[in-house]
Amino acid sequence: MSNLAQKSELIQLLINGQTEEIYIRHSDTLLFTLREQLGLMGAKPGCENGDCGSCTVFIGGTPMNACHMLTIEVGNEKITTIEGLSDNTMQEAFTSHWALQCGYCTPGFILNTYALAKTNPNASEETINEWLDPNISRCTGYQGIKQAVKVVLKNEREKQS
Repeated sequence: MSNLAQKSELIQLLINGQTEEIYIRHSDTLLFTLREQLGLMGAKPGCENGDCGSCTVFIGGTPMNACHMLTIEVGNEKITTIEGLSDNTMQEAFTSHWALQCGYCTPGFILNTYALAKTNPNASEETINEWLDPNISRCTGYQGIKQAVKVVLKNEREKQS
């Protein structure tokens, strides 16, 4: 038995539609588990205190900071990372509107704005800004991101009509 297995607990996680059985310590953050144990590198360790949004993932469909979640807390939840996002309309919009620079923060922005588009396709400029607020980029002025979001929101409204 490995050293990790001796000090940890075997759990099942539903990640990106697949069940994963892994050993975790009760102190492991979801960010650590995703990156170090499962090799899912989309969620990034930015500030690691919940301020930057680079570690955003969906927990039960809600954007959450993986650096603030203990893996043991999400054992019964559906977890989706950027790698498991099946609808790429937001990713395509980010690319076509140059809504990314170095790309480090991009997965968090995409997940957050994807959730906005699905829950509130009629979002106002103020609402868009509120949804962008949890994510920080040091490389961009946010204009490309806002343009990408507005295009996707418009497309979502048209689908619902």
